Amino acid sequence: MPIDRNEARGTGRLRPPGLGLLLAEARGILEFNTSLLLSPLLMRAPRGDGHPVLTLPGFLASDLSMAPMRRYLSEVGYDSHAWRMGRNTGGLVRMQTALLDRLKEIHTETGRKVSVVGWSLGGIYARHLALQAPDKVRSVVTLGSPFANDVRATNATRLYEALSGETVEQHSELQQAIAGDLPVPTTSIYSKSDGIVNWRTCVLRPSDTAENIEVRLASHVGLGVNPAALFAVADRLAQGEGHFMQFDRSGPFAIAYAPAEHAQSA
Repeated sequence: MPIDRNEARGTGRLRPPGLGLLLAEARGILEFNTSLLLSPLLMRAPRGDGHPVLTLPGFLASDLSMAPMRRYLSEVGYDSHAWRMGRNTGGLVRMQTALLDRLKEIHTETGRKVSVVGWSLGGIYARHLALQAPDKVRSVVTLGSPFANDVRATNATRLYEALSGETVEQHSELQQAIAGDLPVPTTSIYSKSDGIVNWRTCVLRPSDTAENIEVRLASHVGLGVNPAALFAVADRLAQGEGHFMQFDRSGPFAIAYAPAEHAQSA
C-alpha cells in the first residue's frame, strides 16, 4: 500500500495541506472572475422554488464573502439571507444560540423550512443547525468544511483556537455528532487542491440523502465563488422538499467535477 503523504509520520494523523497548495490559494480571485465571465452558463441552473436559504461565512470572513453567492441564488429563484453576525471569529459552542435564533427568525418570517449553505467553518455551523432543528432545516450544503476525520488537519486550526477560545478537541461528542449522518439531505462540496483544509476532512458517508461533490482545481478561498461550485449549490437546492437525487455531473460544468466514485473515496 502506498504511503499517504497527507498523514503525519508515525501517527496516522492527517496533515494540513502543504505550503505549495497554501500559496496557490491566491488563485481564488481568478475563480471569482471566471464566474463573472461564465454567468450565462450559471443561469442554466434549475430554477428555485423561492424557499429561504441562509448563507454562513467561513472563519474570519463576513457576509461580504457570501454576497456573490446570495446574489446568484436570488437570481435563480431563492430567498437568500445573510447571517448578520459580523466577522466569523469562530466558536461553535459560543455561536450556537445566536445561529439557532437566526434560523428560527427566518423560518418564522417565511413560514418555510430553510436550506443552509456554509463555507468552511460556516459549513460546520450548518451541520450543527440541522442537528439542533431538523424541523426547520430543509437541506445542508457545505463547501470545504472540515467536519470529519482528523479535523485538526487545517492550516487555520491554531488561529481558530486562539480567537475562539475553544479547542478543537474540547467538544468531542458534539464533533462526532456533526461528523455523522444528518436528518436532512446533505451535500459536501470540496476540492483536493484546497490549500487550507485537508480534503479528507470534508468527506461525508454517502447515503440515499447524502453525497460528496469534488470540484477539480478549486481553491479553499475561491470555493464559494467558483462557477462549478456555485452551479452545484443551485442544483442541489432545486430539489423538492423531502426529495433527494444524487448530483448529475453532466451539464455546462461537467469537466470540473470528479466522477462520483472518485469523489466519494477517501
